[in-house]
Amino acid sequence: MSNSTPEAPTLAQAPILHVDLDAFFASVEILDDPSLRGKPVCVGGSGQRGVVASASYEARRFGVYSAMPSVIARRLCPSLIMLPGRFDRYEAYSQKFHDIVNDVTPHFEPISLDEVFLDIRGLSALGRTPLDVAHEIRSRLSNELFLECGIGVARNKLFAKLASKEAKPHIDARGVRPGRGVVWVDANLEASWLASLPVRALWGVGPATAKKLQQLGLGFVRDLAGVDEATLAHHVGPAMAAMLASYATGEDPREVVAQREMKSLGHDQTFATSVTGLEGLLPHIAHHADVVARAVRARGQVARTITAVVRFDDLSMVQRSQTLPFGVDDDAAIAAIVTALVDSVPLILPVRLLGIHLSSFLTRDRNEVQLSFDVAASTTTRSEALERSRGSQVTNEALRDTLDAIRQRYGDTSVGLARDVRRDGIAVDSQRGSTPFGPEETSER
Repeated sequence: MSNSTPEAPTLAQAPILHVDLDAFFASVEILDDPSLRGKPVCVGGSGQRGVVASASYEARRFGVYSAMPSVIARRLCPSLIMLPGRFDRYEAYSQKFHDIVNDVTPHFEPISLDEVFLDIRGLSALGRTPLDVAHEIRSRLSNELFLECGIGVARNKLFAKLASKEAKPHIDARGVRPGRGVVWVDANLEASWLASLPVRALWGVGPATAKKLQQLGLGFVRDLAGVDEATLAHHVGPAMAAMLASYATGEDPREVVAQREMKSLGHDQTFATSVTGLEGLLPHIAHHADVVARAVRARGQVARTITAVVRFDDLSMVQRSQTLPFGVDDDAAIAAIVTALVDSVPLILPVRLLGIHLSSFLTRDRNEVQLSFDVAASTTTRSEALERSRGSQVTNEALRDTLDAIRQRYGDTSVGLARDVRRDGIAVDSQRGSTPFGPEETSER
C-alpha cells in the first residue's frame, strides 16, 4: 500500500494503529541462531503436556499454530524444531520494540510483549499521516531489530487489530506469501468484514464463547446485528453482550490507554508428572518463589499481594491470594505465604500446574517493613506464615542484594544457595515463565 494512494486516510479518519510482530518468540530464536532460518521452528513445551506458544511460518505450512498441543504439532511436522522459550530474551526485544514506538508517540498501549495500540492524533501538528507513521515503524523494526510486523490502520481498535492480522504473511499451497505489511481499513473494507467475518475473528471471543454463539446460530458478525443485547447477555453475560453489540455495528468505544503499568508478574509450571500433596509441592514452591522474587527485584519493586494458582488433573483450578501490610521481594518470604495459601486448598487430586503471581507493586525505596502488625488471618497457619514472611524480608535483605549483584556481574550460575547445587554445578533458573507452555521431555528437578 503506497503513501501516494489518493485514498490515503487522514489522522481524523484513521487515528488508531495496531502493531503486531510476526511470530515473535520464534523470530527472536532465529535471530539468535541464524542456522534455524528457513526451518520449521516453534517455541513451546516439548513434553506430553506441552503446547505451542509461537511457530515460524515454515512450521505453519504444516498446520502448526499457537495453542496447539505439542504432540499434535510434532505429528504434523516430524522435522519440527521445538525450543523451550526464554522470556528474558523476549522481554529485552520487547523493550526495544516499545522504545521505537515511543519515539513516534508516547501515546501507545502495550497489549503483550509483541503487540501495541497507538493513538496518533497528537501528531497532527507535525503534518504526519497514518500511513507515513505505519511505514516508519515497520522500517525501523526491520532495520534496527530485524523483526517484521503487520500494522493495521483504522478508526478504532476493532478494525485496527483485524487489519494487522490481514497485513501479515499468509500460508497457501505455494508456501509462505509475504503480507502487505500495512492495511488501512476504509469504509468499504469495514462493510465487507462486518458482512463476512466469523464471530471467532473478533478480539475477546474465545473458543468457549464462539461455541455458545454457534449453538445460537450466530456464527458470523452479521448475525449479531439482529439479536437483542438482553438475549445475548442471558447466554454470554452482560459485558460480553455489550461488546458484541458494539462490534456488530463496527463500533468500539475503547480508548488507547497510554503506557499501562505492569499489574502483575508470575511464574507458572505444568509438571511432566503430577505432584501429590503439600510435601511434594514444597520444592516447587521454593523454586517458583525464587524466580518471581528475582523478577520483581530486577524491576526495583516489591509486591504486597501474593497469589497461588493450583490446577488439578481434572483441569479444575483454585486460586488463593493474600495482601500483606508490607511489600516483599524475598523468595523465602514469598514461599512462606504461598505454602500457607496452598495448604488452605484441599489437595485431594494430584496437581498438574502450580503458579505464583505477584501484584500490588511499590517501588523498593518506598517499602516499609513493619516490625509488628495485626493481621486478620483466617487460620493460625496463615498468621504464622505472615510473621515468617516479614522476618525473612528483613533479615535476608543484605544476602539478596549481594547475590543479585554477583549474578548480574558474573552470570546467574556464578553463585547460589545450597538448594541450587547439582552434580554438574549450580543450577539457577532465573527465567520467569521458563515452563509456561508445559514441561520439557527431560525429567524435572
